[in-house]
Amino acid sequence: MLIAHRIALDPNNVQATYFARAAGTARFAYNWALAEWQRQYEAWKHDSILPKPSQMALRRHLNSIKAEQFPWMLEVTKNAPQMAIIQLGAAFKNFFAGRAKFPKFRKKGLHDRFSLSNDQFDIDGSRIRIPHLGWVRMRETLRFTGKIMSATVSRVADRWFVSITVDTPDDSRVPEAKNQGAVGVDLGVSALATLSTGEIITGPKAHQALLCRLRRLSRGLSRKVKGSANRKKAKARLSRLHARIGNVRKDGLHQLTTDLTRRFHTIGIEDLNVRGMVKNRRLSRAVSDMGFFEFRRQLEYKAAQRGGVIVLAERWYPSSKTCSDCGHKLETLPLALREWACPACGADHDRDVNAAINLRNLAVSSTVSACGEVGSGLGRKLKTKPASVKQESSSKATYG
Repeated sequence: MLIAHRIALDPNNVQATYFARAAGTARFAYNWALAEWQRQYEAWKHDSILPKPSQMALRRHLNSIKAEQFPWMLEVTKNAPQMAIIQLGAAFKNFFAGRAKFPKFRKKGLHDRFSLSNDQFDIDGSRIRIPHLGWVRMRETLRFTGKIMSATVSRVADRWFVSITVDTPDDSRVPEAKNQGAVGVDLGVSALATLSTGEIITGPKAHQALLCRLRRLSRGLSRKVKGSANRKKAKARLSRLHARIGNVRKDGLHQLTTDLTRRFHTIGIEDLNVRGMVKNRRLSRAVSDMGFFEFRRQLEYKAAQRGGVIVLAERWYPSSKTCSDCGHKLETLPLALREWACPACGADHDRDVNAAINLRNLAVSSTVSACGEVGSGLGRKLKTKPASVKQESSSKATYG
């Protein structure tokens, strides 16, 4: 199981300068390879005798010319340009497979990072050895045990981080869930999550809380003269604020997802069309501030670590319009209507709590029985390797 641990670095001025230089080298190599790839691909389309571009050929080409044309590349680790071209090859592979868009050129200040293969760095407690640089202090030690695969050094605002990927054994799970039964989670914009137990988690709403300060710093940046030292300082202040907003949002999501996977074995959630939701000009800011995709990503891998089950309801599942008591389905339910009474059984429902209860019921009915038969329901299993459980259990853990 591949898992990454992101650790803050504590470099001095010389080390931070080296990081910036290595990140610039990686960015230049990526953009050079992308432009060369496009040029060679256009030539190959007009003349099939010419070789088709590949990341291996581009790496060999760069190695043959960098000493003469780009001698400054030799001042940093050789992994910086080589790994960047490998990443470009992976980007094109995903593009041709339909999993991603066409690769774009990297931008300074936005893509400041470089990667290292596992034979180019060492970890010793709370420090890491970087080629051509030496030992750099880390803010904490590596949490996971296993084979170290790679490391990526990146800059966020004015801070440097290293993300270390470790191949951990499958049996190195954190303690299993307490198994307090199943729970349904309904995500929203007024409250981040509403649980079928009746709990309401409002969420940090970091962007909304710091919006006034964000606007003020943005106006101040726009008034500075381009290229001036004051503009550079204003840009750094704005970058630090954006980083703070992201950190507050991720911290709230980590606390929520950790609590859910620690308490419940089976969790039902919706397959939200986040891309379509952010196109609504009245809801886009609130939807983006909640971080729905990040919530789902964290919930999936944390449930996998604890041997839990995540059941994903299909996108058009009527969780809000269906009565959780009798199953009666309304024809329409306006978004502004937060409470409603069932015309069939007369039960009063809170819109979000009712949706969460329906998601919980769906999760229970969609789990796999001990004999391997799938229960009824509109949920679908996620695409993760199933965890092994005892045959006597009434449900088999599947996630993905």
